[in-house]
Amino acid sequence: MAILALSVFLIAYLLIATEKINKVKAALGGAAIVAGAGIAEADDMFYSRETGIDWNVIFLLLGMMVIVGVLRQTGVFEYTAIWASKRAKGSALRVMILLALITAGASALLDNVTTVLLIAPVTLLVCERLGVKPVPFLLAEVFASNIGGAATLVGDPPNIVIASRAGLSFNDFLVHMTPLVLIVLAAFLALLPLLFRGSFTVEPERVAEVMSLNEREAIRDVRLLIKCGVVLAMVFVAFITHSIIHVEPAVAALLGAGTLIAITRVEPERYLDSVEWETLLFFAGLFILVGSLVKTGVIGR
Repeated sequence: MAILALSVFLIAYLLIATEKINKVKAALGGAAIVAGAGIAEADDMFYSRETGIDWNVIFLLLGMMVIVGVLRQTGVFEYTAIWASKRAKGSALRVMILLALITAGASALLDNVTTVLLIAPVTLLVCERLGVKPVPFLLAEVFASNIGGAATLVGDPPNIVIASRAGLSFNDFLVHMTPLVLIVLAAFLALLPLLFRGSFTVEPERVAEVMSLNEREAIRDVRLLIKCGVVLAMVFVAFITHSIIHVEPAVAALLGAGTLIAITRVEPERYLDSVEWETLLFFAGLFILVGSLVKTGVIGR
C-alpha cells in the first residue's frame, strides 16, 4: 500500500508540475485512485485531522473569496487603480510602482490570485491610455502579489496550509513575515527600472488621456462599500485577536462572508463567480494524497 500511495502521489505531482493535464484533474484523479484502492477510507479523507482534508484551510479560503466577490461589486479596485495612475501624473514608471504597491497591499489582506484578477483589467485600460505595453505592468503586479501575499496568513493559500499544520496564528505571520516582506518589496520596487527598462516611454498627449479619467465614476455602490469595509475590518480584528476571543480564522471568514450576504442585496451568482472552485478542489485532492502518505507511513519513514 505504501508503494502504491507513493507512486500515485509522485505521478500526480509530476503531472501538476509539468502541466500535462489540469492540476485539479491530477489531484482529484490521484485522490480517487487512493480511495478506490482502499488506501484512504471516508473517515481518513473527511474526518481525520492527520490524514484528511483540512477544512480550516478550505473554509477560510471560501469565506475570503466570498467577501472579495461582494467587495468587487463596489468598484473599489478600479477606483484605486485609476487614482494611483492619476497620482503618478502619467509617469509610466510611477504608475507601475503604485500599482505594484496596491497589488502587494491588497494581496496581503485578500487572496492574491483574486487581487491580480481584479487589478489586471484596469491595468490594461491604463496602459492602453498611456500607449505602453501592458505585459511588464502585469508581470510587476504578479511579482508584487506573490511578495505581498507572503506577509499574512490569509495572503496566499500555502500560508493557510502552513499555519494550519504548524499551529501558527495570524499574528505569527504579522510579526515574523511582514517585516521581511517589506524589505523584499522595497528591493523589488528599486529594481523595477532595471527589470523593465525601455517600457516607460509615454507621449504627452497620452498623459492627458489618463489624467482625464474620473476615478469617482468607478465606485458603483457607496453604501455597499461602507458595509464591506466595516465587515472586513471586523474580520481582520477577529484574525488578530483570535487567541483571545477563541474564534478560528476560518470561522471569522465564514461569519464575515455570511454577514455580508445577509446585509447586502448582491445576487449569489455575482459573489460566487469570485470563488475559485478549482483551487478549493485542488487543495482537497492534495490533502487526500498527502494523507495517504501519512496513513501508510511513507512520510513518517
